[in-house]
Amino acid sequence: MTQMFCRAAVAVFALFGGAARAQAPDEFYKGKQISMLVYSGAGSTYDTYARLLSHHMSDHIPGHPLFVTQYMVGAGGLKEVDYLNRIAAKDGTAFGTIGRGLAFESMLGQDNHFDPLQFTWIGSMNRENTMALSWHTSKVKTFEDLMKTQLLVPGSGVGADSEIMPRAYNNLAGTKFKIISGYRDTSEAALQMETGELDGLAYWSWSAILALHPDWVRDKKINLLFQTGQKPIPEAPDVPRIREKVADPVSRQAMELLLARETIGRPFLAPPGLPPARAKILRDAFAETMRDPAFIEEAQRGNIEVDLVSGDEVDALLRKSLSSPAEVVDRLKKALGR
Repeated sequence: MTQMFCRAAVAVFALFGGAARAQAPDEFYKGKQISMLVYSGAGSTYDTYARLLSHHMSDHIPGHPLFVTQYMVGAGGLKEVDYLNRIAAKDGTAFGTIGRGLAFESMLGQDNHFDPLQFTWIGSMNRENTMALSWHTSKVKTFEDLMKTQLLVPGSGVGADSEIMPRAYNNLAGTKFKIISGYRDTSEAALQMETGELDGLAYWSWSAILALHPDWVRDKKINLLFQTGQKPIPEAPDVPRIREKVADPVSRQAMELLLARETIGRPFLAPPGLPPARAKILRDAFAETMRDPAFIEEAQRGNIEVDLVSGDEVDALLRKSLSSPAEVVDRLKKALGR
């Protein structure tokens, strides 16, 4: 009888204990909130994407947690990365979005204590294509003008794309950008360009221009100097591609490595050490959100371009880039002044 009772007790424990374990992912997020961290200010393009995601992603997470946006502006995104690395809970209740280029900085000699392969990459909301542009009053109106005449553009931090990219363009393609540091982000700097404080922008996504300033294109308030994509942009098919403006083979490879970041246009990452089961929940929910009709409809209303890049794809891209030939990495580092 005692043996039968013990066997029955074990069976009951296995049944209900297993059920409890199976329900653990569902129960974990119930009644909780997720901190959505944004490295740039309210109203920026990264903020726009993060808010769009937070409106819908809870619907695809068991337990339907509440999303709360937190801004961590500073050091081109390093403040947020440091928080995720050292302070944030490593249980899936905090993740955020950072600039697409920050994950490449350790490879390029920037001592930012950021090992991108240690973090949990949730995915990216799109693949970017960026523009260099000048305000319509500027003397620089074409790519050829930019090879001869200086253009004042904003910078928002040592590790920010707004400073990295124009410096590399100057050294790899011969452009004449002059970086004026100290701006919070490109969205803020765009307003200063309209007042005449700046001549243009060296690096801003085409999706951001269409979403935040469609009148610039419609009313021809800007000159499109070049774009960074591999293919023509349907709305602006005649804009030159910077990739084709670099003659030296190694420099061209360095430019390709520099622009690899655009595959992860709006990346989201969670702290290192996230439990695999929790990481899977977030990655799956992220991907399902990108396919959600309600999400797609809201994105279209806001002229927000969406193109899912999975967490696995982000990991693979970073690993490939971090294993680039030394000659190419050295050329890019030299172009960046490192």
